[in-house]
Amino acid sequence: MSAVRNIATPERLIRPEILALNAYHVPPASGLIKLDAMENPYRLPQELRDEIARAVADAEINRYPDAGAQQLKAGIRQVVDLPPGMDILLGSGSDEIIQIRALAVAQPGAVLLSVEPSFVMYRMIALFAGMEYVGVPLREDFSLDLEAMLSAIKRDQPALVFLAYPNNPTGNLFDAAAVRQIIAAAPGLVGLDEAYYAFASDSFIPQLAHYENLLVMRTFSKLGMAGLRVGFLAGSAVWLSQLEKLRLPYNVGVLPQVVASKLLQHHDVLLAQAERIKQERGRLLNDLQAMSGVQAYPSEANFILFRVAGATAVFAELKRRGVLIKNLDGGHPALLDCLRVTVGTPEENAKFIAALQDSLV
Repeated sequence: MSAVRNIATPERLIRPEILALNAYHVPPASGLIKLDAMENPYRLPQELRDEIARAVADAEINRYPDAGAQQLKAGIRQVVDLPPGMDILLGSGSDEIIQIRALAVAQPGAVLLSVEPSFVMYRMIALFAGMEYVGVPLREDFSLDLEAMLSAIKRDQPALVFLAYPNNPTGNLFDAAAVRQIIAAAPGLVGLDEAYYAFASDSFIPQLAHYENLLVMRTFSKLGMAGLRVGFLAGSAVWLSQLEKLRLPYNVGVLPQVVASKLLQHHDVLLAQAERIKQERGRLLNDLQAMSGVQAYPSEANFILFRVAGATAVFAELKRRGVLIKNLDGGHPALLDCLRVTVGTPEENAKFIAALQDSLV
């Protein structure tokens, strides 16, 4: 009598916590003013586009990329003032770099600690890696609750702490002195996520050499390279040499390396665009704060969080009027009735404000 064969099904083979997840959703944006994903709204100057086109035409896409991405790393070093002795690890955007660190420390019982609300991928990647996740609530004004953070660190002894600096989706820059206390208290690695560094007034990269357990991550996506998916981790070679073991071979392709290297040669162009975005951010914040029924929060990123009654209905009405922003209502208790808008061009921002005014009537 033959044995009964177990049929392979997702329910039988996939971990229950993965089955319970929803995939990261990216809504279609065709035909809409796209202000939902923190992208740089400005295209490159035509002369630079032509220069990139020539570089791409000469790229050897029949070959695997440079596994060490030496030219791209050199370009990063030219635009980032790394302290002596610090090294670079490259990733496909920041998500891969978050995952590499989680996988590296995911021993049984290991804890990944962050704040709430913050970047959702910290919690999701902790789950992917089989780590326990601890989220420490921010204060009502979205500032760090330092006492609660230090208490959680003492209690849970996290192997990994993530802080977005500035924070996403709230846009605020945490108090630097409080962050330094957290780094000093943490028994494991502390990862500062500076995805929005180009729009912020502070960075911890100059302080890397002062903390043995500090690593700083940046992505170029918000600066105008979202389509390339290029990010990097900066820190001591003692740590990065170990993390390199988890980086998949050829994780940054030929074309992202070529184009990102070329763009970093024109870093001033991207920074000039970032300055325009910062100026528009100020005007957009003023417009939102002047609107009745809208509570807008100051930001050091390229987006603004705001609260409005009936946010989900307002989001739907904005979309009906041709403007796509991010609906955060229902995503976290602290984000009740919250929406997030990316800073666009002056024309896009004006259309958004007009559509929002009409949607609130």
